[in-house]
Amino acid sequence: MNDMTRIENLDVGFDVPAIPGMNEADIQTPCLVLDLDALERNIRKMGDIAKKMGVRHRVHGKMHKSVDVAKLQEKLGGSCGVCCQKVSEAEVFARGGIKDVLVSNQVRDAAKIDRLARLPKLGARTIVCVDDLANVADLSRAAHKHGTEIECLVEIDCGAGRCGVVTTEAVVEIARAVHAAKGLKFSGIQAYQGAMQHLDKFEDRKAKIDIAVAQVSDAVEALKKEGLACDIVGGGGTGSYYFEGTSGVYNELQCGSYAFMDADYGRIHDKDGKRIDDGEWENALFILTSVMSHAKADKAICDAGLKAQSVDSGLPFVYGRKDVEYVKCSDEHGVISDPNGVLKINDKLKLVPGHCDPTCNVHDWYVGVRNGKVETLWPVSARGKAY
Repeated sequence: MNDMTRIENLDVGFDVPAIPGMNEADIQTPCLVLDLDALERNIRKMGDIAKKMGVRHRVHGKMHKSVDVAKLQEKLGGSCGVCCQKVSEAEVFARGGIKDVLVSNQVRDAAKIDRLARLPKLGARTIVCVDDLANVADLSRAAHKHGTEIECLVEIDCGAGRCGVVTTEAVVEIARAVHAAKGLKFSGIQAYQGAMQHLDKFEDRKAKIDIAVAQVSDAVEALKKEGLACDIVGGGGTGSYYFEGTSGVYNELQCGSYAFMDADYGRIHDKDGKRIDDGEWENALFILTSVMSHAKADKAICDAGLKAQSVDSGLPFVYGRKDVEYVKCSDEHGVISDPNGVLKINDKLKLVPGHCDPTCNVHDWYVGVRNGKVETLWPVSARGKAY
């Protein structure tokens, strides 16, 4: 936040967990803290990787839900735009000045389609995924009504078992319909293999993505024969970008978690058998928490429980320490095993969340820290934008 007048009017501990200029030690907990140096290194690194591969990187906004982070990814990483999953998310990014927005999901409700069709009026290229002919007609009517253009990607189910068609024939049929529809533009293919992103072994992930690449390649060739070129062949995540990026088929990556990292992604292995949080990517996102009770000699209780994080992918780990362990949580409490009694009341710990995306969605603010000082405060701009 750069508006000092607004910052001066915020009450630390009620409105916000911190303000720029504060010492890191004085940040109110529990809250999300970003190590700005690590974040910037991750962003630059992915930008360099995409450039070297000769592909674009469309960052996944559903991970951080932050206009400020997305703009940093444009500035430092050269990202071409953002993906998001919901129309309301897309609108937040478009209103915030992001000029190229893909809703990498299906939009079927009439009211949501109407809002989607108005997004170009905010100055943003607007793209959406389609996997059903009936959806094409609905999107076309809305775009024609508002005098806008919606670009469409035909989504292929390449192994995730969620949205998307499964045959090349279906891809071609929908692409033809989009191409012929008023207010719509066929722009390519969406093919994200989400089911394999967290498989531990590099070889297991590669085997899954090899199948996806063959499936997508067949569809691209069939579309070419119809005279339908793909400006975008998108997919790829933090656990697989090296496969899609070097496939010769994909031309856009959609990685999200690489920027922050979390415990679940950190456990997967690279081609050399090393964990990817051991050199490939740095932990930049933390839940800062404080010890509030040590009534039991062998355990400390901290203030980051279920309401401060998502544990769908497992418990967080305490960053940079081997002498204590986060072992259990309830709504407002986290239990930390402290067998040697090293922790004291008000000691602060950095937790690496199990799953960054849903953890970020339960907070209002990111506190950006550098060299022991609070440098910036960023809102979680699209928090709660689930429709």
